[in-house]
Amino acid sequence: MRGPDQRPLKRNRDMDTAQGIRLSPDQLKTYERDGYLIVNDLLTDREIDDFVAYENEPKPDGWRESLLHHVDDRRWSSLARHPNVTGPVSQILDDPPMIVQSMYMEKIPAQADADRGRGIALHQDLHYLPCEPEELMACWIAMSDTDGENGGLCVVAGSHNQGLYATHKTENAEDHQAWEMEALMRDRTGKEWTQKMYSFEIEGLDRNKILQLEVPKGAGVFFHGRTIHGSYANRSRDRVRRAFAVHYVPQGTWMYRADVQDVAPAT
Repeated sequence: MRGPDQRPLKRNRDMDTAQGIRLSPDQLKTYERDGYLIVNDLLTDREIDDFVAYENEPKPDGWRESLLHHVDDRRWSSLARHPNVTGPVSQILDDPPMIVQSMYMEKIPAQADADRGRGIALHQDLHYLPCEPEELMACWIAMSDTDGENGGLCVVAGSHNQGLYATHKTENAEDHQAWEMEALMRDRTGKEWTQKMYSFEIEGLDRNKILQLEVPKGAGVFFHGRTIHGSYANRSRDRVRRAFAVHYVPQGTWMYRADVQDVAPAT
């Protein structure tokens, strides 16, 4: 299902260039209503092509498993702190944003490699990144043209207003990655415990409410940590789906997962 108003919204060009993109009042209302917002032209083709070329260079084993390259790599840092991204994030959070984690995701056609062609089951990010207060948000940047055919992003509009849904481990192994892990957790007092994390999938989700987004190269999707989203396998013949995602929280937020507690300033 693709709603009539799911086309990317053009950015407000009446802006201070030092601040990057500034969202209009209508765009902010759209985000508040739907829990997500598509904005065109966050990155130029040159910025994207340079980053993709850099990622195609030889990298250490496990490079993409790290969630903290915005701290130790200048190219990742430049995208996570890009003013066209952090400007809207600052407006949405209405507070100085802090970076929790960053990810670069390449999904190749499933017929070429089933494992690398699978998507992420429909979930809410707060299941993976519990925090206090629950003001987690993300920016998902299309580093190639993305749509349903090549495993582009799906969302459920308005789901951020319904709290956290019940989940189970994903069962659709053809479309979605399936995994489990034990995560070290820590509260504000220093108390530690382990918590099972798995490939969360929302229980009882009405598939008719899932919107398949078409996000062109350079555009981004800003969405709330409670907004249900995910993706399916890349069923195209030869179109790699590339995306760069960063999660942000307001300054002063407590992250419970120990591996992402050292949040970094976004500016």
